[in-house]
Amino acid sequence: MSDFTPETLKQVFEYKDGVLYWKKSTGRAKAGTPAGCSTNHDKYIRVRINNKLHLIHRVIFFMHYGYSPKEIDHINCDRTDNRIENLREATGCENQKNRGKQKNNTSGYKNVTWHKTQKKWQVGMQFNNKFKLIGRFDDLELADLVAQEVRNKYHGEFVRHV
Repeated sequence: MSDFTPETLKQVFEYKDGVLYWKKSTGRAKAGTPAGCSTNHDKYIRVRINNKLHLIHRVIFFMHYGYSPKEIDHINCDRTDNRIENLREATGCENQKNRGKQKNNTSGYKNVTWHKTQKKWQVGMQFNNKFKLIGRFDDLELADLVAQEVRNKYHGEFVRHV
């Protein structure tokens, strides 16, 4: 964003409810139409400014706060929801704490897996880039409660249970 100021972006775009609209018609972009498009592979919305693609959530954040942090977290994990109240500065670690459960999850609960040899539900999480085993449990719901408690304790405002 170093090529722009929030003021220059506000001359090009109007922000309304998480969407940027073109203020002027240029080429294929028509005044009053939403700016940007998403790709199917990551669902982030991008907009071309001066022949360079920019992530719209980064443009919106910069327009509102005047700086561009290293990482921006979508609080509700919806990459297409770019309302300013859904965007917050985060570290990479904080952003990972706000992830949903993995697509290959088989227990149905975040941070809970089946340990085949012990025949128990295992709770484990990453701390400082290292896997930490929290415990193993006979009961799946108990394992989930333990996982929730650990997330509440260590994830703070970035906690996400689903």
